[in-house]
Amino acid sequence: MLAAMANLDESRMTAPPATAPAIFADPIARALLEQRRDQAERLLNRVRIAVLLLLGVAAIAYAPTLSPALDRANAAVLLPTLAWALAQELWLGRRERLPGWVAFVNPIVDITAVSAIVVGYGVASSAALALKSPVALTYFLVLAGRPIASSLRKTLAAAAAVVLQYAAIVLFFVGSGRAALTTPLAASAGGGISSLDEAAKLLFFALGGALAAYATVWHERVVHGYLLETRERARAQEQLAAAQLHSLRLQLQPHFLFNTLNTIIALIGPEPRAAERMVAGLSELLRASLRLADEQEVPLARELDHLRLYVDIQQTRFGDRLDVDLEVDPAVHGALVPSLLLQPLVENAIRHGISPRATGGRISVRARRDADELRLEVEDDGVGVAASDGLLPREGVGIGNTRERLRRLHGRQQRFAYESRPGSGFAVTIALPFRTEGGR
Repeated sequence: MLAAMANLDESRMTAPPATAPAIFADPIARALLEQRRDQAERLLNRVRIAVLLLLGVAAIAYAPTLSPALDRANAAVLLPTLAWALAQELWLGRRERLPGWVAFVNPIVDITAVSAIVVGYGVASSAALALKSPVALTYFLVLAGRPIASSLRKTLAAAAAVVLQYAAIVLFFVGSGRAALTTPLAASAGGGISSLDEAAKLLFFALGGALAAYATVWHERVVHGYLLETRERARAQEQLAAAQLHSLRLQLQPHFLFNTLNTIIALIGPEPRAAERMVAGLSELLRASLRLADEQEVPLARELDHLRLYVDIQQTRFGDRLDVDLEVDPAVHGALVPSLLLQPLVENAIRHGISPRATGGRISVRARRDADELRLEVEDDGVGVAASDGLLPREGVGIGNTRERLRRLHGRQQRFAYESRPGSGFAVTIALPFRTEGGR
């Protein structure tokens, strides 16, 4: 575990820093980013509808005070733009994913609408006042929404559209004679425009586009970095869980080994042949345990073979006092179960249920499929355990270890329950997801 964590730390130090283009090579990161952009584009369209409706209400309220030419300019821009936004919401909004071209068309439509308002006001009223009006600042609002909804290429296209369209508007007004070039001081005091002022505006628009492009790249890096960090955290948690499961499983082996060795020692004097048989059986069981050492899950058939080796050893010890009955549906032999799952439960039944009885007893191990679950039961007719409110006073290695392994392997997809009947037995019931090595 420490070596794995060291390797992970070393890979973090030697790995090259994430770059923006790296996200395009990662399909998972790409899909996550596109999903977030899709959600942002839908939200921006709803904001667009709300803003256009408010502007429409304001245009209607001010219509009596404006000239017919200005009213026509407002209607010529607001109505088509609102119609496009509503059509997008009703037509494309029902799709699971928006087409890729929407993120390109929407900012171009918004930028063109702002440019059309400026041109309309300049033609219908005064070009100088139109260029000086705050409506040109709306370009920045359009660019501000791009980093969360567009790729870098589309953001750069929107930024270029702002600069080119505003430059074209200035050239149109100057070339048509609607706006006269003058000094900055004269432009601020009266009519006319200053080439220095308009050049400064174009510079600010270009800087706004550059900031939007940088923010787009930063957004991509954040998504990519978040995904990498999440993967590393999940990988570390998996490694930790695997180490903990391995530790839990290793606890079972000495627990069983010490009990068996104590039994062999007790039989050496009075029953040496039985002790020899147990030593031979223990040797075979240990070889089987080593074969399972590196496997967290094994087919039920292999788990049952291992259990039979253990039962043979115990029957050498108890003789006719111990009867173990396996009732296993052949259809579940290939089902995957945690290795060394049944042996500690049977050992628990022998030690606490059968051994204290002079007459011995019977243990039943049952396995069957119930829909998508594998159901396992280990039941004995021994002395049982006195439980308070359905809980044991203390869970030993067999019960506690098995419960924890199942929880770590299957989480909420498993169930572990026991029922104690003092004087008449103890039963453990386990439900696991039914899985095989070749699939369901």
